[in-house]
Amino acid sequence: MSIEVYRDAWGVPHLRATDPEELAFAQGRVTARDRAWQLEVERHRAQGTTAAFLGAAELGWDTFVRQARLADTARRCLERLDASDAPTAAWVRAYVDGVNDGLADGASRAPEFAETGLAPGRWEPWTPLAVWLSTHILFAGFPTKLWREQVARRLGEEWTELFATDGPGTAGSNGWVVSGERTASGAALVAGDPHRFIEAPGVYQQIRLACPAYDVVGLAVPGIPGLAHFGHTGSVAWAITNAMADYQDLYRERLRRLPDGGVEALGPEGWAPAAAHTETIEVAGGEPVVIEVVETDRGPVIIDGPAGDGGPQDPGEASVDWEAVSLRYPPRVTGELGFGVLPALLRARTVGDVDAAVDGWVEPVNVLQAADTRGGLLHRVAGHVPVRDRANSLRIVPAWDRAHAWAPEPAPLPRAEVRGHAVMANARGLAAPLGVEFAPPHRAARIGELLDASADWTPESTTAVHTDTDNPSAAQLLTAVERAADGLSPAASAVRERLLGWDRRMDAESADAGLYAAVRGAVVRLLAGHEAFAALREPAPYPELFRPWLALGPRIAFALETLLTSGPVPAGDVDRIVREALEEVGAGEPPAAWGVTHRLAPWQALPDSDDAQWPGLAGDHDCVLSTSSVPGWTDRSARASAARYVWDLADRERSGWIVPFGASGVPGGPHHRDQLPLWLRGELAPVTTDWQNLTKEQG
Repeated sequence: MSIEVYRDAWGVPHLRATDPEELAFAQGRVTARDRAWQLEVERHRAQGTTAAFLGAAELGWDTFVRQARLADTARRCLERLDASDAPTAAWVRAYVDGVNDGLADGASRAPEFAETGLAPGRWEPWTPLAVWLSTHILFAGFPTKLWREQVARRLGEEWTELFATDGPGTAGSNGWVVSGERTASGAALVAGDPHRFIEAPGVYQQIRLACPAYDVVGLAVPGIPGLAHFGHTGSVAWAITNAMADYQDLYRERLRRLPDGGVEALGPEGWAPAAAHTETIEVAGGEPVVIEVVETDRGPVIIDGPAGDGGPQDPGEASVDWEAVSLRYPPRVTGELGFGVLPALLRARTVGDVDAAVDGWVEPVNVLQAADTRGGLLHRVAGHVPVRDRANSLRIVPAWDRAHAWAPEPAPLPRAEVRGHAVMANARGLAAPLGVEFAPPHRAARIGELLDASADWTPESTTAVHTDTDNPSAAQLLTAVERAADGLSPAASAVRERLLGWDRRMDAESADAGLYAAVRGAVVRLLAGHEAFAALREPAPYPELFRPWLALGPRIAFALETLLTSGPVPAGDVDRIVREALEEVGAGEPPAAWGVTHRLAPWQALPDSDDAQWPGLAGDHDCVLSTSSVPGWTDRSARASAARYVWDLADRERSGWIVPFGASGVPGGPHHRDQLPLWLRGELAPVTTDWQNLTKEQG
């Protein structure tokens, strides 16, 4: 082999090889050496085997993954890839071979293996596809349909979409492209930051992949070959955000058990056989758990429940034994995951190449932007969105009604011309025909406002957009605070006056931002306790895994702007609640500066006992610097920028990137968390592409 591994000053791997397959092997091997623990956790998550070494807390996830048939879907998609695109299938296999080659070495340096007693396993050719599925299966937020079902049944049909917003379980992002006419260099810039649940190690890996066919820098998803989301080939750069499209459906199934133990499901044509088998989930420190895996013609059953009032039963048919909910998602239906896009992106030279490549994108559905050195610009949606009845997008629909079947062909995908700049921030816009719930317009509008302020953008000045802390979503609550002038105590009046003089910036050192957060939290809690929402306080009859979508408190918090002006709580009660919140905060200890309580809370498979190590953060959910907490319950931030980047089409070496922690997943290593200080300050590490300025790794 001719593989060469170089490192920059931040430990980022730069790989060279003679051909794409050898390079894929190198990418797999270096990822396994740098992030063995992370890769093994992801493999087990994709297979539904995490409880075997992490314990009973992971049982809910493992059950869902198995019932949703993620690993089996990955196998199907690989079989389809073998038949339709053998070169890409071979490329994926080369990556897996590299992972298997490097795992033992990586595991020897990762203390988590010894701590849990886990031995590195073996990746199968389909494992990257399964990792991709498990990483993105919740991106479309299908559990929101469970929430709407609860709202409709308990609060009333008229309130089904009352809480529509970018909810606590959804991943979003900022992204923008600035044309050359608005930059100092005369060449385009592509920039942004994906907002995801922050994990340690990070969910993105900075890497460079170079062979005679291409030379690309970008952000990889560990466990996946290539650079799916963010990359710069030198002549073209691309980036994505979540389109907020709706492309997964939930069906209410009626099931019955046959005398021989088999299962039938009621569909549009009557009763039909359903596939059923049992699986055993091993649990560290506990007894194994046996689950039944059932799949109907709609899809795998992910929620079991008693028979309900979901619709008429065919006359003369045997009784229904139980009711359940099945999940229908495109890769399970089509056998396509879109992995052929990945090598095509690496070979891209123009926006036309990127455009043609992402025609094959499947899941998740993204808004994509790209720019090239010829002046080409691209702004479009990519992915597979089925065409079906609108009710499918809102609620659980009856499996036996043919009106809820999918059309043979997916929906057409919108695109738009870029004039000066274009912004993608999960708001209702380009992808509006494809979804139901979108992010509030604040981030998109604020980015557009900032970009309009200059026609001389540089990679360096762009970081000011990344780090903007203006909080437009505060306006509605501040208006309510302004109304609350009468009858307040002196302490509450002082809180009110301070808030009305606040500059709306969620800076970490701002005591006024901390005061706003305290009042907001009190308003959320008081609203959630209002009698109008009493029926929604009862736990929903769904698995605990879906709790982030089903808890009333977070739903109130993220829909606060709407609930302050409309909804079942009378306006007079809203004003009373705001006054009570001011009184509550005024009577207590003065709230600390925002960054004292608004601290980073990353997910780790093995939580670190030293919680005090995590720093305070600026920003808030609807700031461009998006650092989400759950107002009213915790100021801790579990979701923020999983990476930031600026791709410069004038000079790739003037590009910049950053991740929250570092290039290495090895605790205590020099590059384990060395990027965290820069990330906190909003700075970017340089992208180095001159091989002479890199250090060659020996061995």
